[in-house]
Amino acid sequence: MAARAKPAEGAMTLAEMKEFAGFAAGTQRYVRRSLDVGLERDDALSRWSRDVVEAASIRAQARIYERLKDIRAMMPNDSDLNGIEPFMAPLVTLSAFDLGQGRLTSFSSYRFLYERLLGAEVRPWLPAAFCSASALPHLHPDLRRKLLQSISEAAATASGWSNRQPSFFPQWVEKIDTNALPN
Repeated sequence: MAARAKPAEGAMTLAEMKEFAGFAAGTQRYVRRSLDVGLERDDALSRWSRDVVEAASIRAQARIYERLKDIRAMMPNDSDLNGIEPFMAPLVTLSAFDLGQGRLTSFSSYRFLYERLLGAEVRPWLPAAFCSASALPHLHPDLRRKLLQSISEAAATASGWSNRQPSFFPQWVEKIDTNALPN
């Protein structure tokens, strides 16, 4: 007999779906594309590229996302200063790439993506990586301001983080021609 999800798990999954639905269409598309690239779910290039510029962006993303495995392996269990540098440097670089694409326009969309790419264990490190990457000079000053203003005081100063793994991983959805459906 199949195990049933606990009511709290269903409620949390629904909350994750609702959060994702609140993102702009371009952000939703970028998150789904990034999950395809980062989790190697599908052929992201054929599914997501609409032109040569987007194809080049996906290729660059795939190259930089090759670091995900190493980042997962180097994630510190605590705040040991010796473990932070080898972990944070590639995480900030990866974050800077994603924020530089202009589709993750808030801490919540960044957190949503990175929790899925790296797991719940990354949550304590996300505010620092986000703020570091958001402050880098490769971003336009207006985007830097918008990104840095999007992180709440509660997120930046949290005293603890949930270790519950995300359960909703948005994917590509085929469009249906409603005119072709029977009446």
